[in-house]
Amino acid sequence: MWRRAIAVVCAVACVFAVSACGSSDEEGKIRIGIKFDQPGLGFKKSGTYVGFDVDVARYVAQELGYSEDQIIWKEAPSKQREAMLQNGDVDMILATYSITDSRKNAVSFAGPYFVAGQDLLVRRDDTSIKGPEDLNGKRLCSVTGSTSATTVKEKFANEVQLMEQPGYAECATALFSGIVDAVTTDDIILAGLASASRGKLKVVGKPFTQEYYGVGIKKGNKAFAKKINAAIAKMIKDGSWERAVKDNTRGTGYTPNAKYNPPKPTEGE
Repeated sequence: MWRRAIAVVCAVACVFAVSACGSSDEEGKIRIGIKFDQPGLGFKKSGTYVGFDVDVARYVAQELGYSEDQIIWKEAPSKQREAMLQNGDVDMILATYSITDSRKNAVSFAGPYFVAGQDLLVRRDDTSIKGPEDLNGKRLCSVTGSTSATTVKEKFANEVQLMEQPGYAECATALFSGIVDAVTTDDIILAGLASASRGKLKVVGKPFTQEYYGVGIKKGNKAFAKKINAAIAKMIKDGSWERAVKDNTRGTGYTPNAKYNPPKPTEGE
């Protein structure tokens, strides 16, 4: 019995030792949640991280005093973002994270650093679809759980045929092959897909909603929000923000909605 008890104590001690080692690896570093599977925004590619969200995150981290090798990138799937912030798994999240009143019940935001708008992705040679009202009788793809396609059906084209896929890459494949006629979600996400399509797809360029992308942080941290907002404002002022947009949507013809972009980052202060 004593031997068993000692073995249990030793095992527990080992677990705590490993945990301590793991946490010390993150000491003095900043942990940032991003998407790993969104081309043009947050994308893990051969062990590196690229995209507009990533570029904004790097700039903000630098302004906060962190070098590139002091950033720990963590995947932040949409359904896990609030929990990751509440549990302290990350310090901030930049992952096409729209600022909404319901989310602000659980977390706080800095920003916004970008204002997206729902738009349409179509084949490069398609001139029949110029906006959501042209989708009657057409087939429209969106991701399972998204309300984007329902918005189109309810407000613009009640005869559109809806198709769901588990991810936007699958929607893009369906568009390539002619299974659907268009894909809908936020315009900058569509621009990322178009950028990865080697010129085969294009964004229509007539956004019909507004989505304010914020930097998710732990609820109530106003001082941190203020520092992040100052970094975003500096990025906009020195031209780095505009370069990041162009670099990550090159070849798509995409330009952000000038009515809302660049935004004024005042959230969370």
